[in-house]
Amino acid sequence: MKKELDRIDIKIISALQTDGRMTNVDLADKVGISAPPCLRRVRALEKAGYLTGYHADVDSAKLGFTVTVFAMVGLHSQADKDLQAFEELVRSWPEVRECHMLNGDIDFILKCVSEDLSSFQMFLTQKLTPAPNVANVKTSLTIRQTKKQPGVPL
Repeated sequence: MKKELDRIDIKIISALQTDGRMTNVDLADKVGISAPPCLRRVRALEKAGYLTGYHADVDSAKLGFTVTVFAMVGLHSQADKDLQAFEELVRSWPEVRECHMLNGDIDFILKCVSEDLSSFQMFLTQKLTPAPNVANVKTSLTIRQTKKQPGVPL
Protein backbone atom coordinates (compact mmCIF):
# COMPACT_ATOMS: atom_id res chain seq x y z
CA MET A 1 0.00 0.00 0.00
CA LYS A 2 1.29 3.45 -0.92
CA LYS A 3 2.14 5.65 2.07
CA GLU A 4 0.62 9.12 1.99
CA LEU A 5 3.29 11.76 2.42
CA ASP A 6 2.71 14.78 4.62
CA ARG A 7 4.76 17.98 4.75
CA ILE A 8 7.14 16.50 7.38
CA ASP A 9 7.83 13.46 5.16
CA ILE A 10 8.57 15.79 2.23
CA LYS A 11 10.93 17.84 4.42
CA ILE A 12 12.72 14.65 5.52
CA ILE A 13 13.17 13.44 1.94
CA SER A 14 14.32 16.88 0.80
CA ALA A 15 16.88 17.16 3.62
CA LEU A 16 18.24 13.65 3.09
CA GLN A 17 18.63 14.03 -0.66
CA THR A 18 20.75 17.10 0.07
CA ASP A 19 22.78 15.49 2.88
CA GLY A 20 22.31 11.76 3.38
CA ARG A 21 24.91 11.66 6.17
CA MET A 22 22.99 14.03 8.42
CA THR A 23 22.46 12.62 11.90
CA ASN A 24 18.94 11.80 12.97
CA VAL A 25 19.13 14.53 15.63
CA ASP A 26 20.14 17.13 13.03
CA LEU A 27 17.46 15.88 10.65
CA ALA A 28 14.79 16.06 13.36
CA ASP A 29 15.87 19.59 14.21
CA LYS A 30 15.81 20.60 10.53
CA VAL A 31 12.26 19.29 9.97
CA GLY A 32 10.90 20.49 13.32
CA ILE A 33 10.15 17.26 15.20
CA SER A 34 11.90 15.28 17.94
CA ALA A 35 14.43 12.57 17.14
CA PRO A 36 12.44 9.36 17.95
CA PRO A 37 9.46 10.11 15.66
CA CYS A 38 11.89 11.37 13.01
CA LEU A 39 13.72 8.04 13.00
CA ARG A 40 10.38 6.18 12.79
CA ARG A 41 9.40 8.30 9.81
CA VAL A 42 12.73 7.71 8.06
CA ARG A 43 12.39 3.95 8.55
CA ALA A 44 8.79 4.08 7.26
CA LEU A 45 9.94 6.05 4.19
CA GLU A 46 12.66 3.45 3.58
CA LYS A 47 10.21 0.56 3.99
CA ALA A 48 7.72 2.22 1.62
CA GLY A 49 10.47 2.64 -0.99
CA TYR A 50 10.66 6.44 -1.00
CA LEU A 51 14.24 6.30 0.30
CA THR A 52 16.09 3.65 -1.67
CA GLY A 53 19.69 4.08 -0.55
CA TYR A 54 22.46 6.32 0.69
CA HIS A 55 25.51 6.96 -1.46
CA ALA A 56 28.70 8.97 -1.37
CA ASP A 57 29.07 11.61 -4.08
CA VAL A 58 32.55 10.95 -5.43
CA ASP A 59 34.90 13.05 -7.53
CA SER A 60 35.35 10.81 -10.56
CA ALA A 61 38.35 12.74 -11.91
CA LYS A 62 40.24 12.39 -8.62
CA LEU A 63 39.58 8.65 -8.82
CA GLY A 64 41.06 8.54 -12.32
CA PHE A 65 37.87 8.60 -14.40
CA THR A 66 38.39 11.72 -16.51
CA VAL A 67 36.08 10.88 -19.43
CA THR A 68 32.27 10.88 -19.39
CA VAL A 69 30.45 9.87 -22.55
CA PHE A 70 26.78 9.55 -23.40
CA ALA A 71 26.12 6.69 -25.80
CA MET A 72 22.85 6.62 -27.74
CA VAL A 73 22.10 3.03 -28.68
CA GLY A 74 19.71 1.76 -31.33
CA LEU A 75 18.72 -1.90 -31.33
CA HIS A 76 17.68 -4.16 -34.23
CA SER A 77 14.72 -5.50 -32.24
CA GLN A 78 12.58 -3.86 -29.59
CA ALA A 79 10.84 -7.07 -28.56
CA ASP A 80 10.54 -7.22 -24.79
CA LYS A 81 12.89 -10.20 -24.44
CA ASP A 82 15.53 -8.38 -26.53
CA LEU A 83 15.19 -5.17 -24.51
CA GLN A 84 15.55 -7.14 -21.27
CA ALA A 85 18.58 -9.02 -22.60
CA PHE A 86 20.28 -5.73 -23.49
CA GLU A 87 19.46 -4.24 -20.08
CA GLU A 88 20.89 -7.32 -18.34
CA LEU A 89 24.10 -7.04 -20.37
CA VAL A 90 24.40 -3.32 -19.58
CA ARG A 91 24.09 -4.07 -15.84
CA SER A 92 27.24 -6.21 -16.12
CA TRP A 93 29.38 -3.37 -17.53
CA PRO A 94 30.95 -1.25 -14.78
CA GLU A 95 31.71 1.54 -17.26
CA VAL A 96 27.97 2.19 -17.66
CA ARG A 97 26.79 4.22 -14.68
CA GLU A 98 23.26 4.97 -15.92
CA CYS A 99 21.00 3.38 -18.50
CA HIS A 100 17.70 4.85 -19.64
CA MET A 101 15.31 3.35 -22.18
CA LEU A 102 13.87 6.05 -24.43
CA ASN A 103 11.06 6.31 -26.91
CA GLY A 104 11.71 7.57 -30.41
CA ASP A 105 14.69 6.94 -32.68
CA ILE A 106 17.08 6.04 -29.86
CA ASP A 107 16.33 2.97 -27.76
CA PHE A 108 18.74 3.59 -24.87
CA ILE A 109 21.03 6.31 -23.61
CA LEU A 110 23.96 5.19 -21.49
CA LYS A 111 26.11 7.38 -19.26
CA CYS A 112 29.59 5.88 -19.36
CA VAL A 113 32.75 6.78 -17.48
CA SER A 114 36.29 5.85 -18.38
CA GLU A 115 39.83 6.61 -17.35
CA ASP A 116 40.69 8.08 -20.75
CA LEU A 117 39.59 8.12 -24.37
CA SER A 118 41.62 5.03 -25.21
CA SER A 119 39.91 2.92 -22.56
CA PHE A 120 36.49 4.24 -23.62
CA GLN A 121 37.30 3.32 -27.22
CA MET A 122 38.12 -0.22 -26.07
CA PHE A 123 34.78 -0.44 -24.24
CA LEU A 124 32.96 0.91 -27.30
CA THR A 125 34.62 -1.38 -29.85
CA GLN A 126 34.97 -4.53 -27.77
CA LYS A 127 31.79 -4.53 -25.67
CA LEU A 128 29.08 -2.08 -26.71
CA THR A 129 29.14 -2.01 -30.52
CA PRO A 130 29.49 -5.79 -31.00
CA ALA A 131 26.87 -6.62 -28.34
CA PRO A 132 23.96 -8.77 -29.51
CA ASN A 133 21.07 -6.84 -31.09
CA VAL A 134 22.98 -3.50 -31.21
CA ALA A 135 22.26 -1.83 -34.55
CA ASN A 136 24.05 1.48 -34.03
CA VAL A 137 25.78 3.60 -31.42
CA LYS A 138 26.28 7.35 -31.43
CA THR A 139 28.45 8.90 -28.75
CA SER A 140 28.87 12.37 -27.30
CA LEU A 141 31.84 13.22 -25.11
CA THR A 142 31.07 15.67 -22.31
CA ILE A 143 33.14 18.84 -22.12
CA ARG A 144 32.14 19.84 -18.60
CA GLN A 145 29.39 19.24 -16.10
CA THR A 146 27.40 22.33 -15.23
CA LYS A 147 24.92 20.82 -12.81
CA LYS A 148 24.72 17.62 -10.82
CA GLN A 149 21.83 17.50 -8.42
CA PRO A 150 20.45 14.18 -7.18
CA GLY A 151 16.86 13.54 -6.29
CA VAL A 152 13.80 15.52 -7.32
CA PRO A 153 12.76 19.15 -6.75
CA LEU A 154 10.66 19.10 -3.58
